[in-house]
Amino acid sequence: MNFVECHDEPIHIPGYIQSFGYLIGIDKASHSISFFSENIKDIFKLENFELLFGKKITDFPQLFKSIIESDIFIALEDNTSRENITYFDKVFIDQEQYHFSVFRTGENIFLEFEKVLENPYKRINNKYDNFYIIDNEQEIWDQLLSTLSKIVNYDRMMIYKFMMDGSGKVIAERTNNELESYMGLHYPESDIPRQARELYLKKRKRIFSDVYSDPVRLISRKNQTVDLTFSTSRAMSPIHGQYIKNSGASSSFSISIIIEDHLWGLVTCQNSEAKHIDLEDRVQAGIFTALASNAYSSFKSKKELNYRLALTEKVSELKSEFLKYNTLFESLVENKSKIKDLPEADGLAIISNQYIVKEGITPTTSVIEKIVHWAHENTMESMYVSRNFLKKHRHDLEVTEDTAGIIIYFIDRDKNELLMWFRKEFDEHIKWAGNPEKTIGVFSQNGEEKHIVSPRTSFHAFTENIKGSSRRWNSQNISAVHAIRDVILETSHKQYTVIKQLNEELKEVNEELDSFSYTISHDLGTPLTVMKLNAQMLLNSLTDGSEKSRGKINSIIEEIDNMAVMMQDVLQLSRAKHSEIQLDVIPTESTILKIVENAKMTFASPKTEIMIKGCPDVLADKTMLHQIFLNIINNAVKYSSHKEEPKVIIEGSIEGDLVIYSISDNGIGIPEEEKHKMFKIFNRMDNAKKFKGNGVGLSIVHRIMKRIGGNVDYESNKEGTCFFLTFKKPYI
Repeated sequence: MNFVECHDEPIHIPGYIQSFGYLIGIDKASHSISFFSENIKDIFKLENFELLFGKKITDFPQLFKSIIESDIFIALEDNTSRENITYFDKVFIDQEQYHFSVFRTGENIFLEFEKVLENPYKRINNKYDNFYIIDNEQEIWDQLLSTLSKIVNYDRMMIYKFMMDGSGKVIAERTNNELESYMGLHYPESDIPRQARELYLKKRKRIFSDVYSDPVRLISRKNQTVDLTFSTSRAMSPIHGQYIKNSGASSSFSISIIIEDHLWGLVTCQNSEAKHIDLEDRVQAGIFTALASNAYSSFKSKKELNYRLALTEKVSELKSEFLKYNTLFESLVENKSKIKDLPEADGLAIISNQYIVKEGITPTTSVIEKIVHWAHENTMESMYVSRNFLKKHRHDLEVTEDTAGIIIYFIDRDKNELLMWFRKEFDEHIKWAGNPEKTIGVFSQNGEEKHIVSPRTSFHAFTENIKGSSRRWNSQNISAVHAIRDVILETSHKQYTVIKQLNEELKEVNEELDSFSYTISHDLGTPLTVMKLNAQMLLNSLTDGSEKSRGKINSIIEEIDNMAVMMQDVLQLSRAKHSEIQLDVIPTESTILKIVENAKMTFASPKTEIMIKGCPDVLADKTMLHQIFLNIINNAVKYSSHKEEPKVIIEGSIEGDLVIYSISDNGIGIPEEEKHKMFKIFNRMDNAKKFKGNGVGLSIVHRIMKRIGGNVDYESNKEGTCFFLTFKKPYI
């Protein structure tokens, strides 16, 4: 089977021209005639046209007198004409006036003729500035169709806009009662395939006067293939001819709408009967289309400028907000609503290492984690954009209608820092001009049967429901993401400079703290010794019947001893903090028991049930270990103390080379959205503000665990919280 895809059809070399035109081809090097259209004999009187081959136009001064005398032919002979530029003139041939066009392309020079037609219906003045006073997109195109109707006056005239995927849509229309309206209808990409769009960029006006007339064959001595890209009378593809017939038209005329050197759309005109438009009228229609295109481009530029100014103002505010915080993550989290809204997204996820912060309508945390993994594995660029993410990944990533569209921006791949914007599913209903599904037909071209995608036989509205996609991310949405990226890059550099300065200041403060630690340890030694001596004297003065009082005084003496030991440890820690910490095998049971009893008294919660299940030794620093358990157990007792039956469970277990302690409570729990802030200093949850505290404890635990080579994590829900402390297992 000889099958040809639409986009493979060689429509620029049909081997024929339309019957309204006449064509002579000249070899560019020798200026001798190398091909001509078969109908040349209708206007030039020569019995044997075979005599033309290999001869120059000037070899037939009487036959081609009007051509030789034309200014554009003289310029051609002088080699002053430019490549792919068409030059126009009018000449008389046998007392009939013809438009005479000349252009150079490839190895050939083309001489093209068509009869001059008078247009009795033409009602147009030369006022070209009307388009520039219009400040509305729809009105610009409506005005263009109104203007063109006074020049070409086809039954149906449309503005056809190309979409991003190559399909098109009729966005403006002017009709009479001869043909049905196509306003608002969509057309598939295959209706104007890639090579046709490329030709529309090169040859910007295209007329098919009569789709039912027979084309005229080109004759050449060597049966050469002639590229007719720039020929006005180039014959149409048989597929396109059938397409026009199926639409109920007999004639068509198109003008390219070029915006910023891209084929933005077409003016497409169709007539129920055969109709030819004079060349001058076609040129004038092209001029008005170019004016409307420029007016639209100016309108879009003005609109884009206004958007850019508004975006710049919002970005400037965002930049100021970013610089209020010490880290990029904090800057992003505290401005998450603005970051979500700038690209007009429904939801946002901020991912930094293991933390995920969400805003708006987003997938679940587990789905976001899957998307993050997918993005690392399947994207190479810093930005990925899709409006069909749901359609593509509904099953493998388990995304739902919340994630139909997505933009992923990697801030730093190595650190797993990225932003994700989400758009929910948009139920799109597209009205096609006929069913867009392709069918295969058989067509004859140059005597050869070919199987090719057949044009539709019906253009009645066909509605298609599109699922799995979001609204399109437009250029302004992408510009907003780029602006956010620039804010991140700029403020990150400034934050680096600030952090560097803070580190220098911190170094000085640490030196002062070292001095302060030594002073405190030294100066408090004497008062503690005095307190201990007085307590011992008080103990010795008691009578034998005061056992309760003796117990309390002994407790005071024990705490004084503990304080003295702790002060000594703090001094040693201060001296050793710039070197490696010496980790020892530390028993935990006695430390935990003391902290538990003190916590019940401190938070006035004697009814708290505290269960201790196993206390294996750990590898740690004694003072630091006390701080760890003190903060975690105190929090467990404190935040469960308002329950009717407060309960805390402390359990240690050995798992391989690790010792893991879990401290769980049935307290107030930790909201999921607070997770990323849990170990930040001075952070307090909203639901914890009725309890006393300063938001420092968990930050201390987090830093100490990192320092001794361990880890702290937690799980939480409405029923309570469980912290996990992971230590190195002692080797004995």
